[in-house]
Amino acid sequence: MEYISTRNNSEHFSFKNIFLKGLADDGGLFVPKSIKPFSKEELNKLSRLDYNELAAEIIFPFIGDFMPKEELISIISKSYSNFRSEDVVKISDLGNLKVLELYHGPTLAFKDIAMQLIGNLYQYHLRNEQAKINIIVATSGDTGAAAIDALKGKKNLNVFVLHPNNRISPVQRRLMTIHEEKNVFNIAIEGNFDDCQNLVKAMFNDEKFSRSINMSGVNSINWARIIAQAVYYFYAYFKIGNGKTLSFSVPTGNFGDIYAGYLAKKLGLPIDKLIVATNKNDILHRAISGGDYTQKKVEETNTPSMDIQIASNFERLLYDVKENNSEITKDIMSKIKNNTYQIDNSDLDKIKNNFTSEMLNEKETIEMIKKIYDEHQILVDPHTAVGIGATKKLGLEKNCVVLSTAHPCKFPKAIEDAVFKVERLPESLKYVYDRNEKFDVLPNNIEKVKEYVMNSI
Repeated sequence: MEYISTRNNSEHFSFKNIFLKGLADDGGLFVPKSIKPFSKEELNKLSRLDYNELAAEIIFPFIGDFMPKEELISIISKSYSNFRSEDVVKISDLGNLKVLELYHGPTLAFKDIAMQLIGNLYQYHLRNEQAKINIIVATSGDTGAAAIDALKGKKNLNVFVLHPNNRISPVQRRLMTIHEEKNVFNIAIEGNFDDCQNLVKAMFNDEKFSRSINMSGVNSINWARIIAQAVYYFYAYFKIGNGKTLSFSVPTGNFGDIYAGYLAKKLGLPIDKLIVATNKNDILHRAISGGDYTQKKVEETNTPSMDIQIASNFERLLYDVKENNSEITKDIMSKIKNNTYQIDNSDLDKIKNNFTSEMLNEKETIEMIKKIYDEHQILVDPHTAVGIGATKKLGLEKNCVVLSTAHPCKFPKAIEDAVFKVERLPESLKYVYDRNEKFDVLPNNIEKVKEYVMNSI
């Protein structure tokens, strides 16, 4: 399969190129040149597979030039061998709603599903390479822990994680900062997640710097993340759909997880609506409901993984909406950078064919956690509560699956505010409270961050 950049579709790349680069040199995101949907017969065959088999069949067409299929099957099996659920994910009932639990990996968040696979793909690539890869990643809370767990101790790899200082939960931070492996570097940036993300993008866009350190990235801008996450949409549909169309509600800030659902729909999965569920940092809700894509000041909330105003993966959707015109997409991204972009009505109509949206404020989120616990004796994390609340506000509970993105124990204050109890860490992870943390605090300054990286490798 060939790939192109959303900002220049004249140059073609292999999966190996785009996996290792993460972000295009022109600042664009990589997407397939074309996507072939599965036929009804192929979907019927896929429906009989277990999770690992399904992952191999969905992922392989996208990476076939990178490794033999037998190798991919082996890597998938290895990647999910340490999950607490035999089927990688679980499905639970919540009245009319179904909940897809994606947090049974080693760091209790959906990011593990893609990240464990990516870690082993890097290891496969580096088996016959002498060069060391330096992976730099921004996190709003969960990506960093998942990346570190997947990459720690791996030969010829360093991982640098930038998180917003004092703006993630203590459990999220500890899951990153208690590791002693020499290839792990945690950086707390004096700023918000968007600042962290902009620093990473700036390093990618500095060609001299990124090439000098052999830089790669595992944020959701990396296409490998998207294809790995598309798998669980197929899995959930085959377990629940019974020939009907399903909607999916996704708590989202960076638009990556829900874009994976959009990819699944493009691959032929019978998805009706993709519900974008946001907190009061609601740029995506404002954009999809009325075309307003202007950034406002990021506010801290009880759903820190969505405290974002720059949704990187939205660029991929805009490229699609603009009928794969990379020049127009490049111009739009310039307007977004200057905070002057409004989505016109014709484009908004195209977006609304696939997406709808809603937001919950902090009070509504706490009330939703309490309501779910009182009615079903089930605790959900605040992000999942936003996904459920958005679905209820829209009246779309029937034939809908809510993606549950993190274990409730990662957000003890929100849980305690809602139900006056604390959800404990699983027994296998209680060690995170006993270990010393290791991280460095840096200003929101690109030169300081680059200097730190150069001095560490």
